Amino acid sequence: MPTVTFVSAAGDRHTVEAEIGKSVMESAVGNGVAGIDADCGGSCACATCHVIVDADWFERLSPPEEAETAMLEFAVDPQPRSRLSCQIRVTADLDGLVLHTPVSQR
Repeated sequence: MPTVTFVSAAGDRHTVEAEIGKSVMESAVGNGVAGIDADCGGSCACATCHVIVDADWFERLSPPEEAETAMLEFAVDPQPRSRLSCQIRVTADLDGLVLHTPVSQR
């Protein structure tokens, strides 16, 4: 099973096993990762699952769709490598993915 590592703004690392086909957000919530609120449950409607993709991984992800790009405008302090974790589907190729959680989701 692929692993995903979430790095908090304070530098704490939380590595979880992620089920192929599920969203990264589902893996985070299911494993109690702090900093992923996911208020809308993964419907790309709240931006509270905002993450910043590690530079080594950003180009490996498929580009965001228009709805995600629009929703990222509502994220707190979006960055050039920001994504919504509910829109990133786990694949075997993403084994070892590193994501950074922002200081706040609100």
